[in-house]
Amino acid sequence: MSELVTGEAVALELRPAKLPSRALAVLLDLAVALIAYLVVTTGVVIATASLDEAAQTALSIAMFVLLLVGGPIAVETLSHGRSLGKLACGLRVVRDDGGPIRFRHALVRGLIGVIEILMTLGVVAVIASLVSARGRRLGDVFAGTLVVRERIPVTRTGFVPPPPPWLAGRFAGLDLSAVPDGLWLAIRQYLTRMQQLDPQVGWSMAERLATDLAGRTGAPAPHDVPPAAYLAAVLQERQAREARRAFGNGAAVAAPPPPAPAAYGGGVAAPAGVPYVPPAGVPYGPPAGVPYGPPGGTGHSPVAPDVVRQPAPPVPQDEPPATGFAPPA
Repeated sequence: MSELVTGEAVALELRPAKLPSRALAVLLDLAVALIAYLVVTTGVVIATASLDEAAQTALSIAMFVLLLVGGPIAVETLSHGRSLGKLACGLRVVRDDGGPIRFRHALVRGLIGVIEILMTLGVVAVIASLVSARGRRLGDVFAGTLVVRERIPVTRTGFVPPPPPWLAGRFAGLDLSAVPDGLWLAIRQYLTRMQQLDPQVGWSMAERLATDLAGRTGAPAPHDVPPAAYLAAVLQERQAREARRAFGNGAAVAAPPPPAPAAYGGGVAAPAGVPYVPPAGVPYGPPAGVPYGPPGGTGHSPVAPDVVRQPAPPVPQDEPPATGFAPPA
């Protein structure tokens, strides 16, 4: 990975092309140019058979310069750094600041390429690429260019697990308008990587993020909810609001999938009257030796408030059921 700085002081991370891929692209370009040179030269020789030997030699030299030197320069200029070989290998020539090349860059690369590639059979270009930190040959150094990889393997995005089911809809009344995008990004990155962190480090990071989020929303974080679960629930509430805003208030928002067993203790809600105790070692539970609970040192486990159901009031039996019929006076 190479970090380039643009004229606007923006850092760009580009992947310089490796020597094998660059050599393969050059060989493909040379093969195409050589085939075109042989075809065009043969046609010109046949068409100018009546000319003398000096004129035919001059035409051959002109065809060589035009096709093997001017051809690559024209192709790189018109395609902004993508020749046929580079296009096949997923490469591109860019300026040092990450912008597209122009005619002067392609001209310098092409003229110096005649010396370091054609006349020396690529030996000078290979040595210069091995010595350079970013794999640049002499033509790139003098032209101020760099060959980078355009096709980068796509990495799988981190999965953001949903919050426990007993937190669904609990934070629907929070004001999230003051939360900056940077904090949302930090919360999302933490939730996608919390299973890879050390329990102590992950717990402290969740507490800091939960404190920052509570300060932005104006409502304190609940003491009966673990910090990671609080972050996941608020993030899901924000996503639900964005979905309703995008698809309309009446649009039905799909219910989140059940929580992952490794992150949320199996995804089973606590029965009525039973406190919710996160299993040891999961990101939602506190690390070993760290008491969790409201201030005061009680250290009790959080209780799932939405799971406890109140019994329905009994229906009195001495009153007749309502039938809608009134007896006559």
